[in-house]
Amino acid sequence: MADKKLVEAITSMEEDFAKWYTDVVKKADLMGYTSVKGCMVFKPAGYAIWELIQSQMDSMFKETGVENVYLPMFIPESLLEKEKDHVEGFAPEVAWVTQGGLQPLQERMCVRPTSETLFCDFYKDDIQSYRDLPKVYNQWCSVVRWEKETRPFLRSREFLWQEGHTAHATAEDAEKRTIQMLNLYADFCEQVLAIPVIKGRKTDKEKFAGAEATYTIEALMHDGKALQSGTSHNFGDGFARAFGIQYTDKDNTLKYVHQTSWGTTTRLIGAVIMVHGDNSGLVLPPRVAPTQVMIVPIQQKKEGVLPKAYELRDRLSKVQGTVGSLRVKVDDSEKTPGWKFSECEMRGIPIRVEIGPKDIEKDSCVLVRRDNGEKITVSLGDIEKEVASLLERIQKEMLERARSHRDAHTYIAKNMEEFEKLFTEKSGFVKAMWCGDQECEDKIKEKLSVTSRCMPFEQEKISDTCVCCKKPAKALVYWGRAY
Repeated sequence: MADKKLVEAITSMEEDFAKWYTDVVKKADLMGYTSVKGCMVFKPAGYAIWELIQSQMDSMFKETGVENVYLPMFIPESLLEKEKDHVEGFAPEVAWVTQGGLQPLQERMCVRPTSETLFCDFYKDDIQSYRDLPKVYNQWCSVVRWEKETRPFLRSREFLWQEGHTAHATAEDAEKRTIQMLNLYADFCEQVLAIPVIKGRKTDKEKFAGAEATYTIEALMHDGKALQSGTSHNFGDGFARAFGIQYTDKDNTLKYVHQTSWGTTTRLIGAVIMVHGDNSGLVLPPRVAPTQVMIVPIQQKKEGVLPKAYELRDRLSKVQGTVGSLRVKVDDSEKTPGWKFSECEMRGIPIRVEIGPKDIEKDSCVLVRRDNGEKITVSLGDIEKEVASLLERIQKEMLERARSHRDAHTYIAKNMEEFEKLFTEKSGFVKAMWCGDQECEDKIKEKLSVTSRCMPFEQEKISDTCVCCKKPAKALVYWGRAY
């Protein structure tokens, strides 16, 4: 009975997906609640996933010329107000500091909700000539947004993220970098997190406050809801004009820079949980699994069992995987094997190795895949090769399964009747044509609680008319209910 308890503590996703999500986050020991309302503790298991995301994404950034910096967390009110659209977009979520020590501040400061204004203030002094461009900077930090509703990893008042802020000589260079970073995010999600995404442009209603254009990657969760998983913004020269960021060009004339910003957050951990998890807990893609292989000794008190488990750990730890050496542990605790198996499943460890006296006699062990439960008997002599190739196979097949799920839950609507029927009866993405008028977007949102997710780069023509008003259509849009 004790062996089952771990899984019984999870609500099934079919019964209540939101409760299932919270149960998994807690039981897999990823986070803890705090007495700071709306904020959470990243426990070692949760933070280790973020470290793996951070290190792999950071190396991808650096391959494209990105340099890391760090700017202050406080922004004076006067600075925040320099770009009108930007401050209006963030005003409801800003946390203000009004006192320093025992003294009231002469000017109140906000705790950064995002750092565009600080980067602009910095760039106006740091950029003088065309020789100073481009500036391709990024910072890993936390930001604060005073959210009313919070959910672990998906939305909290303080969250961790990276924010890139770049400055370029021309509009073409800025647009090129904006798209380059969006493509990098899409590659990262697919190659590292095994999450397929739709790449596209946000409508003007949904774009970032102060941006000329916002591009997004949208992922589909297991319950058919969309999750915005990364955004890249082209600011044109709007911020540069507001902050006076000019440079002397080769022809000796003063010009304004063109800027971009792009970011992803710890909600990527939420995406991993909701795309891959099941009713036994977390299922982690190998590239972001803090422990990729857990060796579980059976009848560990019998002579030779534990030494053999440690020997296998030492051998496997020398194997080079996609991200450095394989991350391998032995569960030599006093718990029963059944309990250990449940725990491995709950924590989403990609491969479990079972080794006991009978296996040692046969010079073999059993590999158990977390993603599909398959058991494979392998000879101990081949274990390094078998485990390395199995991890690669798991990574690839998890992406394929997630893509199949997304495609099976992507529908087409040619008119409002089909559109309403799909959102009433199904869950997922619905592709439908749009006239480009915000009035139609607002109507759809009001009637069905559905938002435009993006206008995909790969446009198709489903029909000639807008799904809402029947006027001539301008773009295909992915619509969905979102987190």
